[in-house]
Amino acid sequence: MAFRQSFMPVKALGLSALCLLFLCLLSLLIGAGDVSPAESLRALLGGGNDNARFTLFELRWARTELALLVGVALGVAGLLMQAVARNPLAEPGLLGVSAGSSFAVVVAILLGASTASLYLSAAFIGAILGCALVMLVLRMRGVGDDPVRLVLAGAAFTGLLQAGSSMILLSDQRTADEIRFWVVGSLAGRPPETFFWTLPGLILGGLIALPLVRPLAALALGEQVAKGLGHHPHGVRLATLLSVALLVGAANAAAGPIAFLGLIVPYIARRFVGTDIRKLLGLCVLLGPCVLLLADIVSRLVVRPYELPVGVVTAFIGAPILIAVVRTHRLPSL
Repeated sequence: MAFRQSFMPVKALGLSALCLLFLCLLSLLIGAGDVSPAESLRALLGGGNDNARFTLFELRWARTELALLVGVALGVAGLLMQAVARNPLAEPGLLGVSAGSSFAVVVAILLGASTASLYLSAAFIGAILGCALVMLVLRMRGVGDDPVRLVLAGAAFTGLLQAGSSMILLSDQRTADEIRFWVVGSLAGRPPETFFWTLPGLILGGLIALPLVRPLAALALGEQVAKGLGHHPHGVRLATLLSVALLVGAANAAAGPIAFLGLIVPYIARRFVGTDIRKLLGLCVLLGPCVLLLADIVSRLVVRPYELPVGVVTAFIGAPILIAVVRTHRLPSL
């Protein structure tokens, strides 16, 4: 039995890695344009015409790279937030962290920001403020212990920030023109350099998260147990939220707000390896890009020759999972 339990995470990691490789290939071969999968494959192997090579290497390749980065960032951020909150519904998009990041970018553009570094800085600051508000909400009596009330509080905060963003966009045409391509939550139309100027946020957030795995595993057993094992719960929470803010800020600056990914990925991972964060983290790193790549491929095909924003597809996937979690977990189980 012990061997079987230790083998399951390895098997899940292997299957997830194979699935990720397959979806990366599929993402390069399939699109909404007039370049067929066969032409894309020839271009990938060194042949094909100029149009196929341009579509593959200038458009789909950059899009696939971005999906890998954003998928890892949001998948891991969702897991970390759920672990620190000890609540299966503590997801950046549901609790207003993504909305805070988006609102900060809108304000930055209104104030004249025009460079990628300023977008990333604004997204990070907004995510930090969103994380701080989440911690305040979690400490409210009767809210942090009930997933439904937690989501309602997060929805109220998200709605307030989205209303503020909408007011700014309606009152300032220049800001609306600059933000329109970004605010829908999409991997399409992003310049190739987007991957490189958001990569540092992912790396730094991941480096902060790695030493937190053992303390978060102890914190899942209760604050007193964590203190008895030599950990400092308050410091662990602050460091975890800093990591979440970096990851969400990088993802939002790159692709805009993509809802539900931080809920979907940990939910799937727990079906394979249980609730131990030490087993979940590596699996979420692989499953995050898998889910986002799959959603992005679907977004290219369902309304051809046009495309849906990938955030719409993740919402369709995430909504049933949200309902399932609410029905199953009236109290936190992490």
